[in-house]
Amino acid sequence: MKIVIAGGTGFLGGTLLPYFTNDEVVILTRNHRSSHENVRYATWNAQDLDQWYHELDGADVLINLNGKSVDCRYTEKNKRLIYETRLKSTSVLGEAILNCERPPAVWINASSATIYQHSEDKMMDEYNGDIGDDFSMDVCKSWEQVFYSFQLPFTRQIAIRTSLVLGKESGALPSLLNLSKIGLGGSQGSGNQWFSWLHEQDFARAVLFLIAHNDLSGNFNITAPEPLPNKEFMKQLRRQLGVPFGISMPTWMVYLGAFIMQTEPELILKSRYVYPKRLTDAGFQFKYPEIVGAFRHLLR
Repeated sequence: MKIVIAGGTGFLGGTLLPYFTNDEVVILTRNHRSSHENVRYATWNAQDLDQWYHELDGADVLINLNGKSVDCRYTEKNKRLIYETRLKSTSVLGEAILNCERPPAVWINASSATIYQHSEDKMMDEYNGDIGDDFSMDVCKSWEQVFYSFQLPFTRQIAIRTSLVLGKESGALPSLLNLSKIGLGGSQGSGNQWFSWLHEQDFARAVLFLIAHNDLSGNFNITAPEPLPNKEFMKQLRRQLGVPFGISMPTWMVYLGAFIMQTEPELILKSRYVYPKRLTDAGFQFKYPEIVGAFRHLLR
């Protein structure tokens, strides 16, 4: 197949590449890079139609992962960039598909499990999940609205509401490892907030599953089926590291630490209690459904 990945130079794009070694892969990126093996790089600015859009004509799959990282302070400038990089790139990709004589058969667009409200007692799936109106939720809602505003009769559209992906070298795990190793691996905030997570391999496997099943479209929660409270998550992480104790961080300390690290406390304190109902109903089998197995593989 020919796979086009917009914004594919980040963590999630790198997670997908090993699964496409027998395919032709084109990565749309702002910075010119030398092509290698089966991967080519095409320059785009994620805002305007240009020569890059010809890569979509005849492609089998388009995956859009473009967007400024939310691992930052939510200043007015950063909030504007978080919105713009997601909405503009999605809009211009939709325009590009409309200009294709042979449009991609499937368009998978990133979204986030943070579209659901903070919840410590109600598990959110694609059918009964509560969606609110704060900044993070509004970003996701606006993102999906732009995505589904395009009527594409020959292109299957899927929005992936992805939880926090755990990788050996990237994602949320390295920072949590560092905290645990220096004795700060206790619960954060109340510790009762739910942690919805996903092993990096299951992220890639879920994307391939959605590509392969032509009857699937719409919104999918891409998250492991066994979320757990923050305090239990950190306990299991310490156990796998062989760290006997971890000092807990009260909410005020989380805010202070987030300020020092120039990130947002919401990334730790929001309770993401999300279940992948549509994915499991479709028959997807997680390789790492439980955190212990995921940790054993990622930390070995």
